[in-house]
Amino acid sequence: MDKNTAKLRAKELVAKMTVEERMTQLLYNSPAIERLGIKEYNWWNEAAHGVARAGTATVFPHAIAMAATFNPETVEKIGDVISTEARAKYNKSVEYGDYDIFKGLTFWTPNINIFRDPRWGRGQETYGEDPFLTATLGSALIKGIQGDGEFLKASACSKHFAGHSGPEGMRHGFDAIISLKDLHETYLPAFEHTVKNGVTGVMGAYNRTNGEACCAHSYLLSKVLRKDWSFDGYVVSDCWAIADICGDHHIVETRAEAAALALKNTCDLNCGETYEALVDAYEQDLVTEEEITECCERLYTIRHLLGEFEEVRPYSDIPFTTVDCKEHREFNLKAAEECVVMMKNDGFLPIDKNTTKRIAVVGPNSLSKTALEGNYFGHASEYVTVADGIRRAFKDADIAVVKGSNYYREKLLDHDGHGYLLSDGLAAASTADITVLALGLDCSVEGEEMSNFSDDFFMKGDRRYVNLPKTQIKLAEAVCDVCENVVVVIMCGSAVDLGEKVNRKAKAILHAWYPGAQGGMAVGNILSGKVSPSGRLPVTVFSNTHEIPAFEDYSMKGRTYRYIEGEPLYPFGFGLSYADFSYSNMKILEETEASLKVSVDVTNKSNINAAERAQLYAKFTDSRTVTPHFQLCGISALTLDAGETKTAQFNVDKYWLKAVLETGERVSPDGKITLYAGGHQPDSVSNKLSGYENEIIEL
Repeated sequence: MDKNTAKLRAKELVAKMTVEERMTQLLYNSPAIERLGIKEYNWWNEAAHGVARAGTATVFPHAIAMAATFNPETVEKIGDVISTEARAKYNKSVEYGDYDIFKGLTFWTPNINIFRDPRWGRGQETYGEDPFLTATLGSALIKGIQGDGEFLKASACSKHFAGHSGPEGMRHGFDAIISLKDLHETYLPAFEHTVKNGVTGVMGAYNRTNGEACCAHSYLLSKVLRKDWSFDGYVVSDCWAIADICGDHHIVETRAEAAALALKNTCDLNCGETYEALVDAYEQDLVTEEEITECCERLYTIRHLLGEFEEVRPYSDIPFTTVDCKEHREFNLKAAEECVVMMKNDGFLPIDKNTTKRIAVVGPNSLSKTALEGNYFGHASEYVTVADGIRRAFKDADIAVVKGSNYYREKLLDHDGHGYLLSDGLAAASTADITVLALGLDCSVEGEEMSNFSDDFFMKGDRRYVNLPKTQIKLAEAVCDVCENVVVVIMCGSAVDLGEKVNRKAKAILHAWYPGAQGGMAVGNILSGKVSPSGRLPVTVFSNTHEIPAFEDYSMKGRTYRYIEGEPLYPFGFGLSYADFSYSNMKILEETEASLKVSVDVTNKSNINAAERAQLYAKFTDSRTVTPHFQLCGISALTLDAGETKTAQFNVDKYWLKAVLETGERVSPDGKITLYAGGHQPDSVSNKLSGYENEIIEL
């Protein structure tokens, strides 16, 4: 069904409703209207990395791990699997009359906020710190979820619009002060691109941005989203965010006024209960029937595009047997392998898969299922932890597995949690030839607004520091003292500094993020050399001594690879391989007013097959305004046989080759633009760590 037909049918159906009925349909848990044959519908569903909160589903690597793949094709396929399983589950839910929460086809994903600060607990839900990477991978997931058929396979929703990335404990009353330059250069581009690539929904944020509540924002919603970008999909509030307008934000006094303010600024759907007060707002002439009708029509356009009212529902032939099936689990493993970033390797990895040596797997994430999941997850039918994956990868090895520490608590007396575990970890490491330290966090300490959880390290889901908790650093340093061969595997949702001693003494360091249900097997396959690592850092890894700006400061000065002051430990875009690649013959193939086509030859100089992630960066010089150090503007995922050469091609939208003025306007820069192609960012730290410099061409 084309959109115009869906709009017409929605208009005809909504016209049959009373104004009171239309108001009820603006709530996320929309009731049935039996006289019109309309079933109840719950709009609230989640699918950040698999169908979430509704029973069994494939649990893919979390969004930050997807970002590390630097591979839109993989992310799009993840989206396609999500919508396949969503339809399979939806078909059965409808058959059995289950219209409860998390059973519909409107997914409030992806989270395309910019991961501007590594301390943010929800950064795990994003695609990292770069606007281009976020726009590209967010659009890929949306394309996979929504499909390209006559009807929407499912509906995706870009969130949280806009200027939302912590602190979690302040989000309901926080005012993010953002310059127009930063807003249009960093915080809005991913939203703009997903809108122009057809996303059907946009979710407003909890916070205020520059004084206005995001779910009732005259500039962001009415002007930028609806007018400038011509968005005609639906806007939904974050859950109970409209209540904050008269609550924590104190912008208006009553629920009716809050509901009216949001509705007038084109927020169609309320996740929450405040739109129950639309009845009062209507009676007080705060909103008109036309405004209510327009919102309702947009919502019913989506429901028609999903095929809800067709005599034969689209995709009704997708069977339940597709849910977390063998094919999806195999693809999930491949995706998890792509997301692992090797940040350090002193030539120690890979480990011989036929080794009979003793391997100790030590750390709080050794046997952790929750560290595979991240947050916003479903329940897989099989989980492979790091210890499980190492056992399967090294079948002849003598393997010991101990916890060694908790995530952050260390107590000499803890009957229930056995809080002091260091000696156990050291005993295992000291008797091993190789120790794999499985460190990191999980959703019990890192995530969304943990309102009752704060201590000297965590603050309501966020971290106060970029290192790991002292308990784990103590374990890691002690293990490095008793075992010569230590490999660190980090599993968490952000960048972490392991400290000078561990960074220096560990033979290798892998970041596996929250890698999904098959994540442990992916780690085992990389440690054994079955797979060469190809992941790239979607965030900058700062040293714990690096002075990051205050968490509440939304200026980009000093933030991310684009505006960092000083040097990082490991730069955005960096990642090692077991193979050795070279770049040559960079050239411009074609140029138009709107785009640029660039190519570069990539050669695998090694005797193993391996994947590579070619990247294209732009640098502006002599610009009339402040510009980033570098700006990622192209990515190309390649797989090369030993000795093979392939050509990486980048189709560059010149949107990314513009400078942004203080007014927020994008303009052609006054000076020259230099393009850099390679397997990493063209900064000095990346050059040193990788051992080569990027190819260069000037426009």
